[in-house]
Amino acid sequence: MNKPAHIFALALKELTSLRHDRVLLLFLAYAFSVAIYMPAAGSVIGVHHASVAIVDEDHSYLSRQLPAALLTPEFQAPVPLRYDQLDASMDSGRYTFIIDIPPHFQTDFNAGRSPTLQINVDATAMSQAFMGAGYIGRIFGRELLEYRTRDNDAVQLPITLVTHSLFNPNLDGGWFLAVIQIVNNITILAIILTGTALLREREHGTLDHLLVLPLTPFEIMLSKIGSNALVVVGCTWLSLEGIVRFALGVPLTGSVVLFLSATALYLFAANSLGIFLATLARSTPQFGLLAIPVIIPMLLLSGGSTPLESMPDWLQWVMQMSPSTHFVSLSTAILFRNAGFSLVWPNLLALTAIGSVFFGITLLRFRSSLSS
Repeated sequence: MNKPAHIFALALKELTSLRHDRVLLLFLAYAFSVAIYMPAAGSVIGVHHASVAIVDEDHSYLSRQLPAALLTPEFQAPVPLRYDQLDASMDSGRYTFIIDIPPHFQTDFNAGRSPTLQINVDATAMSQAFMGAGYIGRIFGRELLEYRTRDNDAVQLPITLVTHSLFNPNLDGGWFLAVIQIVNNITILAIILTGTALLREREHGTLDHLLVLPLTPFEIMLSKIGSNALVVVGCTWLSLEGIVRFALGVPLTGSVVLFLSATALYLFAANSLGIFLATLARSTPQFGLLAIPVIIPMLLLSGGSTPLESMPDWLQWVMQMSPSTHFVSLSTAILFRNAGFSLVWPNLLALTAIGSVFFGITLLRFRSSLSS
């Protein structure tokens, strides 16, 4: 048999072993379904459907116009509230925001006396309270400016700024979070699956059986990388189509084929890293301890959790050596911005170079661990 036949036979062995591992199959199903859907659908980054009540003590045109500017999906329709109900409503937590418009608000505003209105915020709803108060302030400021300039040509602004959000018009954080969650799960599984597969064979003595066969470390490594990459790429495609596009309704405008090709290239590097860690460990628990300080920085510093531009310059340079940094950039560019090969080839080239280096170093380490 030649090398391709050896690699194909070993890959079939890996897939057969995975097929009989029900716990691992259940974990794969969870990682690419529930673990994607729940964070993206249940975690709201920003203000969404916030409850608002209005205490209108002015009963003027302006006091009616301001609440009307609070629109869905950020805010619910404002509910009228009497002044004597304000404290009880805040104590009960029924509303996140209660806005108190004082008497003579429009009269004082027209007279240039800079009146104030009160926004009561239930700060127990932390994410919505902090951002929502800022939203309300900007919305009211815009409405008051339009009201003042409508009848006063002397203060008309020379220009009007209109903001258009590209690729995510409603700034829905769930869209981005769903894709990043897939990227993070790919990283975790790529390292864990190959590393534990190698250690399981060593602990069960299967690796010793392979060594007496006419097989090389290169063939053993490549079969493990290829079989695990095939499984993860298949699960990624099912998750993109079934969970992200269908269940969550995220419009993926880019080429899924190009993204899956980039995923396979990324898995080449990440799987090599997993095998390298497995050669350093002597048991599965030890491998888990080694994997944690490697996986966590790859997830947190790759640009998926926080923008890479917000990090110190030296850390940005260091993270360029991590394949996850380039994969995060590739994923968002392809799936959301419809970037083609002509735009993402530098990242693909970087993944190829990093993967080749990881594979070469891991192959040397794997050979030395087999001979020892």
